[in-house]
Amino acid sequence: MTHDELLQIAADRHRAGELDEARRVYRELIRSAPDHALAHFRLGLVELTAKRLESALAELDRAIALDAGQARFHLARAWSLAELGRAGESALAAGRALDLEPADADAWFALGNAQYLDGGSRPRAEAAYRRVLELSPGNAAALTNLGTLLLARGALDEAIPALERAVKIDPGQPGHAVNLGLALCRRGSFASAVPVLESALARDAACVEALLNLGIALQGLGELRQAAARYRQLIELEPRRADAHINLGNVLRELGEPSGAVAAYTTALELQPASIGALNNLAGVLRTRGRLDEAEALLRRALAVDAGNAVLHDALGNVQKDAGDVESALAEFRVALELDPDDAAIHSNLAYSLSFACEDGAEILAECRRWNARHAAPLRPGRAALAALAAEDRPPDRRLRVGYVSPDFREHCQALFMTPLLEHHDHDRFEIFGYASGGRVDARTRQLAALMDVWRDARRLDDASLSELIRGDRIDVLVDLTMHMAKGRPLAFARRPAPVQLAWLAYPGTTGMDAVDYRLSDPRLDPPGSEQSYSERTLLLPDSFWCYSPLAAEPPVNALPALDRRHVTFGCLNNPCKITARTLALWGGVMRAVPGARLRLLAPSQANRERLRRSFESQGVDGGRVDFQSYLPRPEYLRSYHGIDIGLDTLPYNGHTTSLDALWMGVPVVTRVGPTCAGRAGLSQLHQLGLTELAADSDPGFVLAASVLARDLGRLAGLRESLRRRLERSALMDGARFAAAIETAYRAAWHNHSRPRPVQSA
Repeated sequence: MTHDELLQIAADRHRAGELDEARRVYRELIRSAPDHALAHFRLGLVELTAKRLESALAELDRAIALDAGQARFHLARAWSLAELGRAGESALAAGRALDLEPADADAWFALGNAQYLDGGSRPRAEAAYRRVLELSPGNAAALTNLGTLLLARGALDEAIPALERAVKIDPGQPGHAVNLGLALCRRGSFASAVPVLESALARDAACVEALLNLGIALQGLGELRQAAARYRQLIELEPRRADAHINLGNVLRELGEPSGAVAAYTTALELQPASIGALNNLAGVLRTRGRLDEAEALLRRALAVDAGNAVLHDALGNVQKDAGDVESALAEFRVALELDPDDAAIHSNLAYSLSFACEDGAEILAECRRWNARHAAPLRPGRAALAALAAEDRPPDRRLRVGYVSPDFREHCQALFMTPLLEHHDHDRFEIFGYASGGRVDARTRQLAALMDVWRDARRLDDASLSELIRGDRIDVLVDLTMHMAKGRPLAFARRPAPVQLAWLAYPGTTGMDAVDYRLSDPRLDPPGSEQSYSERTLLLPDSFWCYSPLAAEPPVNALPALDRRHVTFGCLNNPCKITARTLALWGGVMRAVPGARLRLLAPSQANRERLRRSFESQGVDGGRVDFQSYLPRPEYLRSYHGIDIGLDTLPYNGHTTSLDALWMGVPVVTRVGPTCAGRAGLSQLHQLGLTELAADSDPGFVLAASVLARDLGRLAGLRESLRRRLERSALMDGARFAAAIETAYRAAWHNHSRPRPVQSA
């Protein structure tokens, strides 16, 4: 049999997939003709197909040694080297092929692959793929690889058309659709990504990358149950895929299933103990469940892996703040901000947390001003856009469109204040819009939405899209209910979507933003001379910053506990971040002045409990007199006031919602009036109840007010019995009065905006 006949038989066996028989025939030919370059080349291709890469490389090297002028020999050698992970040598081999045949599209493709695998030569890889497409415009593989490179450098507007062409040219290849789906997800075009990825799965139901990206797309659309199903399907195929477990945990957390999220993140950590994503996300869900010590330990593990990760330092700061260690939290936020100065959310955490430790309003304003200059000012619309907004035909006495923006239209303390306002808005004069900008939907969400004229679920919108939605709704007065607190949307307000913008409810403070015109307050929070602490103009409501509804009649007020126990129990169920050294010194004075008293505090962290006990012992107070409780669901939390006789307030940030809850449960609160508006909340609330004698202007006055009240059980019992009725009859629970006052403020702000301005001379 001739050499040519043997060569043909071997080639036929190779095309039929009979690799062992093809290999046998090629070797028979080579035994009789050792210098047959084409036989060595074809045998190298068989070995390459069988993934016997070292053997393939040896045969291809022999073919090149016998005939170095064949471009295809060098090209096959490039592919073999690329498969072996030797990208640099692969690039050289492809380059030799191009020297021989510079118009060979396959050689350019091989060179592109080699450069891409090299990692540091992606621009050259991109140029190689573009050359392939000049020579062969319908090369779907080159289009996909080019699109993937463009996607990696964020050039989505170029990447997506290239990937779309690849899918159109070769619709039967699931990989093309997967890459297109990924690119669409990166752009946030989740609705477009879903059918593309489903088409990939229709061709290959076990394509795990299609399942992963389809889960991401469904999650982006808010189809959380469907997303979870796709992640679970992926996990069945590849149970050791840590990223799938992390994504499943994220969905379960968003669905309000923390136990499932913890299990998913824990599995991911078992698979990848150093996974930053799993460590950070598990710490986040444990933080929301009050397991702060465990959360801190996880974050420190993550920082041991990546000490320069700004997100981790920020997360650790939030855990420390929740645990009551505000000074350490502020330090972590500052480290995070140094690592990533452009992260507005990190900077917001710093600006907001300062209120818990700082008694100087000017210092808080300065930080908020820095936030504004860094993050908000660059988003300010141009002069022409602002002029157009001001010139819109909106009559001053029109039915005003008022928009409320918040991530917390849900079971959240904010609902205690929004409900009475929304129940009493005058819908003939005001059209009320609600923009749910984050958080999950629950029964409370639906109740609040039903009280508004127009409800917008904006949870999936970014700041720019949210701003455009508001602008399209032609809102006149836009109200920020979150400010610098978690998940706020100040960067939507920075884009000035409404002519008049206000801040209210989150906390009585400042945003520092030029784009926020007004803040709402009351005369006790902001006496004359306070104006210099805010970037906004202050609109004073006549009675109170708050209008409260407990949203439940239960539990009832019980009898004074001290009557049975024969000792007074002081208590503070405020967030531990408010329990500063200043506060502990005040409380220590009270505990020394009332030797038989006990103190109950909210402190979920064991480390914080030990710190608090040590603080009291250093002041000569037995740490055994202090009891602690963890976070509780609202009904159980309110019932815990059944064991408290007198509330003690915090400084420099007073209790706000918590103090109203205490008063509702018949527990009077002794407050220390502070220098900032957040520290004058107790005074504001007690003023409405006619109990300003419980608001002290000095540290000795605070100790005296608390100790005198503790010794007068008759008065305490009377307050216990009457406080709920007194609260119900006050402006603090008069929804109609409050709504009228706030509407008057909105109308005043609108009239000020719409009043004709005199023309300024040049």
